Amino acid sequence: MIMQGAEPFLLPGGTEGVLLVHGMSGSPSEMLLLGQFLQRQGYTVLCPRLAGHGTSPKDMQDTGARDWFDSVCDGYALLAGMAGRISVAGLSMGGLLAILLATQRHVERVVTMAAPIYIAESSGIRELPPRRECRDFFVPKQRRHLPNVPPACNLTYHRMPVLCVHELLDIIGAVKRRLPELSAPLLVLQGRQDHTIEPRSAEFLYTQAGSEQKELAWLEESGHIVPLDAEREEAFRRIAGFLKE
Repeated sequence: MIMQGAEPFLLPGGTEGVLLVHGMSGSPSEMLLLGQFLQRQGYTVLCPRLAGHGTSPKDMQDTGARDWFDSVCDGYALLAGMAGRISVAGLSMGGLLAILLATQRHVERVVTMAAPIYIAESSGIRELPPRRECRDFFVPKQRRHLPNVPPACNLTYHRMPVLCVHELLDIIGAVKRRLPELSAPLLVLQGRQDHTIEPRSAEFLYTQAGSEQKELAWLEESGHIVPLDAEREEAFRRIAGFLKE
C-alpha cells in the first residue's frame, strides 16, 4: 500500500515537460515544491514513484537498480505523450538515474542535485557487508530537520535496506562509465553542507560529463535534500534559468 502523500504526481502545463526523479528511500513528495514552481513557469511536470518506494522498506529491498531505472523510463514515456520536449531533474540517486536516462533517451537538459559519486565515510560505507549477507538487514536512516517544509513534502523511509546500498553502488558505477557519453546540457547543483555524500561528487560529474554545455553551482548553506533545504528558492531559480537557456 502506498503511503498517503507518497503518490506520483502530474502537474499539467505547457508543451515542454520536466521529469522529476526523487531520491533513494524517498518519495515524489520531496520533489513537490520544485514541481509546483516549474508548473508556474509553464512546464508540464511529472514525478513518478520509483519501484519499492513510498510503501515499506521491505518492499524496497525486493527492488533494485533495474527496477528504479524502469520506473524513470516509464515516467519518460508517459510524459512524452503530453510534452514535445522533455528535460529531467533528479535528486541524489535520482540525479544519477537522470543522467542514465539522458544517455539512452532524447532529453533536452539534465539537472542533478546532490548526486552521489563518493558516499560520505561517516555513513559507514566502508563497513558495508558483502551483498550475500545483506538480506533482511536494515539500518536506521535519519533526515535533518529542514525549516519551513510542509510535512507532506518530507515523506521518507526511516530504515534503509542495506541490500539496496549495493544497488546504488552499481548505479554509481554505471554513471561513471556512461558520463562521457552524455551530450545534453548539464546543470550540477551541490550543497556545501551535504553530509550524506562527499561534495566533490559534483566536481566529478562536472569534469567527466561529455556535455559541451555544463554548469556547476554551489549552494553554500544547503545539505543533501536540496529541493527542501533553506536555499531551495535559489536552487529553483537556477534550475528554471537553466531550462530556459
